[in-house]
Amino acid sequence: MRLSVKILFFLISLFISHQAISQNNIIDEIVWVVGDEAILKSEVEEYRKELLMQNQRIEGDPYCFIPEQLAIQKLFLDQAKLDSIEVSESTVNRELEYYVNNYITSIGSVERLEEYFGKTLSAIREDLRNQIREQQIIQGVQQKHFGNIQLSPSEIRQYYNSLPQDSLPFIQTTLEVQIITVEPVIPLAETDKVKSQLRDYTEQITSGETEFSTLALLYSEDPSAIKGGELGFMPRSGFVPEFANVAFALNDPSKVSNVVESEYGFHIIQLIERRGEMANFRHILMKPKVPKEALDTAIVRLDSIRSGIVDGKITFDDAATYLSADKDTRNNNGIMVNNIDRSTNRGTPRFALDELNQDIAKVVGEMKAGEISEPFLMLNDKGRRVATIVRISNRNEGHKANINNDYQVIKQMAENARQQSLVDKWLQAKIDKTYVRIDPEWRKCEFKYDGWLR
Repeated sequence: MRLSVKILFFLISLFISHQAISQNNIIDEIVWVVGDEAILKSEVEEYRKELLMQNQRIEGDPYCFIPEQLAIQKLFLDQAKLDSIEVSESTVNRELEYYVNNYITSIGSVERLEEYFGKTLSAIREDLRNQIREQQIIQGVQQKHFGNIQLSPSEIRQYYNSLPQDSLPFIQTTLEVQIITVEPVIPLAETDKVKSQLRDYTEQITSGETEFSTLALLYSEDPSAIKGGELGFMPRSGFVPEFANVAFALNDPSKVSNVVESEYGFHIIQLIERRGEMANFRHILMKPKVPKEALDTAIVRLDSIRSGIVDGKITFDDAATYLSADKDTRNNNGIMVNNIDRSTNRGTPRFALDELNQDIAKVVGEMKAGEISEPFLMLNDKGRRVATIVRISNRNEGHKANINNDYQVIKQMAENARQQSLVDKWLQAKIDKTYVRIDPEWRKCEFKYDGWLR
């Protein structure tokens, strides 16, 4: 079961360096003591800086809110020792890459990120790795003690009836979409051109003429280009098979792989470091250019398929199953499934407009249920332009949540409320029996929980 947003707020945002004492621009001091753990002024400042970078709003005084959240974290970590909670390093590393990539995208470059935090990217990674590990340990504690919330339908209805109407969330318009795609045929000459260019880069690297990271920064068509092609530590399962088979066969960091083809394009790969089952690689990704003529041909082909559907010669479901190039949907009658991690619609065919591929969202905004679009070009999740048609199988207009149409949403709200109540009681009991000392200058606060001030 998902944990309450309120419970996890401080976990998701948290990015505090364990090296805080070494920062020269902060006069460090102990501001709180919880049990035998100290909270430093530098930790509070670093957390505040992270919230600012993420444009997170804090209601009230950050110098009251932040130390209380850090204290709560320490209470959970203390419980984790008693519960012997362990986490998977591969899961930690996947989350690490997600956050690092988001930070770099948000701030604009690796250099700006390093300047903002006053440390190297490798130091940022190590600090963040520790924080993510702690986040997941705390989630393990919460799951163990508060994760099995099951409410009866009558309890859920009772919760719904107790809510003021103005506290009910607004449910965005959601669409259920079927898709058919046709991929343009790429001329062999374009493919050969890309392979030749990658072989030339390999020669430049192995001869010492140019660094791999420099060429990746200049020419790679993958988002990792901004980091010199570096992908970060990941397990074999974190890569598509074609890439993984070649990458994990590399043993010498001075060598460069042969050209590798995957669903994303063509790569050359260099090993940086191995750590057990995890490995860090650099790569350069290049994609053959698709001529306009090939795109036009794909559009014409798809227009013919659409005409067959409209004329009743074939159903959209069958066309998606037998004629679509989209591997993710063609075995499901072309039905798209929401796989966005933090979406309330995850695992369902429902999408809010801002959760859809941008090219699809532009087309379906005003479409009605049952309508089929004209063919259009879309950049798919592999970074390739494909000819596309979509059909709206269902459209749910935006509305205030109600128990008849949005039972699962209300159920989740009720479970979160019950969970939050249990967490509050648990924390209050933990606070009451834990030694706490707060510096006099940091005591002038209205804290969420009683018992901090003694």
